[in-house]
Amino acid sequence: AGGNVGAEIVAKANPDGYTALASTSTVLTVNPSLYRMSFNVERDLQPVTVLSLGEQVVVVHPSVPVRSVQELVALAKQKPGALNYGSAGTGTAIHLGAELLKLRAGIDMTQVPYKGGGPAAAAVVAGEVQVLVGTIASTIPLIQAGRLRALASTSLKRSRLLPDLPTVAESGYPGFDAGLWFGMTMPAGVPRPVLERIHAATVKVLAIPEVQSAMSRQGLEADPCSPREMAARIAKETAIWSEVIAKSGIRLQ
Repeated sequence: AGGNVGAEIVAKANPDGYTALASTSTVLTVNPSLYRMSFNVERDLQPVTVLSLGEQVVVVHPSVPVRSVQELVALAKQKPGALNYGSAGTGTAIHLGAELLKLRAGIDMTQVPYKGGGPAAAAVVAGEVQVLVGTIASTIPLIQAGRLRALASTSLKRSRLLPDLPTVAESGYPGFDAGLWFGMTMPAGVPRPVLERIHAATVKVLAIPEVQSAMSRQGLEADPCSPREMAARIAKETAIWSEVIAKSGIRLQ
């Protein structure tokens, strides 16, 4: 259920500091607009810290005659609905990243959902679909091999792994941000001293070079913050994705 099963268990757990949730950002910022949930993220989950940032990139099959986001948008406007994009399923970060691009650019592309980011990337390589807003972990080997063409990264800052690749924001859409992140939350009501101790311990672990190296190999970057900063991030992104879901008419089947 898109991560809701684990989130519900934590939301309803005893707030004694022994139960925590490690989840993707979509569980906290997207799912409230997609699912009927038996808990409320803001009321029932206490943010601890962001664990890591994950990068996403806009890629196309090499046969698509575009080399930038601007050219992709121009092609899509010339042929409305003719371009298909792969996703890892409705409501996933990969799906919503493409939908945000559609809304911001005013273009029409058709979603083709797959069972994960890897299969979606493979579908672009095979020419089943033409476009993908995919994770860097699933796409960078294919980009480096020339089997996919990267157009832009979707975070506010350029990818550390592809530093010469512009961002979507730099490509004419200021403020565009469709990065994926991972965070830790706990049941609401965890005593403040316990929360502070767990936060400090988590931040300490995220600073270990071996941990950062392991994250980097997955296209991730440690990005710890305070509980208050994480709560603000959740609120901001929840508003953004709620609007995208409403305007795009996204429904789970």
